[in-house]
Amino acid sequence: MPLLQLDGVSVHYEESGTGTPVLMLHGLGSSGRDWELVAPGLEAHHRVIVPDVRGHGRSGKPAGAYGVPLFARDIAALCDRLGLANVHVVGLSMGGMIAFQLAVDRPELVRSLTIVNSGPDMVPRTMRMRLALAARVLLLKYLGPKRFARMLAPKLFPKPEQAELRQRVEEAIGANEPDAYMRATRGLVGWSVLARLKEISCPVLVLASDRDYTPLSAKKAYVDLLANARLQVVTDSGHASPMDQPGQLIDAVKAFLLELEGPARDTRSLG
Repeated sequence: MPLLQLDGVSVHYEESGTGTPVLMLHGLGSSGRDWELVAPGLEAHHRVIVPDVRGHGRSGKPAGAYGVPLFARDIAALCDRLGLANVHVVGLSMGGMIAFQLAVDRPELVRSLTIVNSGPDMVPRTMRMRLALAARVLLLKYLGPKRFARMLAPKLFPKPEQAELRQRVEEAIGANEPDAYMRATRGLVGWSVLARLKEISCPVLVLASDRDYTPLSAKKAYVDLLANARLQVVTDSGHASPMDQPGQLIDAVKAFLLELEGPARDTRSLG
């Protein structure tokens, strides 16, 4: 169980495979387990690193305010300690936000971005979005992680045959330390790197589920602001596509990385 002591926090991570590094970042209130159905499909040609972000999973949960810039600094420090360079970063939801932050703060570290059901800001610009974010914070505060997870799971996985996935979500989110989960949730609200998207020159693949919370039009809007980006739809999928459509994600990421690296990549290289 690798655990690195970084500046002020211990970060747990899992590692498998050899080759060019692929860093996989999980969503809010979850852990690296978000990627356990996807990571094995990439490790034949890549060194796959799957951390738990500060305040989540088996990583430390120190006191203080949390937020995307802090999470990104932790992940950058992890990469530095592991000697990683030219990293392919894959992020789901909150993990996608961290990926964007890494790309603008540490562009020399990031070889490419794969953004899954996420975006470059969490600024509530409409009354509907302000109410939705406020409701989430209030529900989490008064219900606690376990009851909140029981309410969230059917929204993520509504099909009758997805009972096992619902159970996994209830267990994962329900296991959160309430205070750390609340600080992480509050830390996302108001975050944005939208004005800095022009700084991102690396290739970007945006994967958008057809049943995600936010519409495809919202993803298309920010894809158009990026210098080298394209949008691909994940079909028959909700917000947690690494769990309900792992095969589609594996195929999309493998094809993207093959396009960038070519068929004759040296699997012994880190960059």
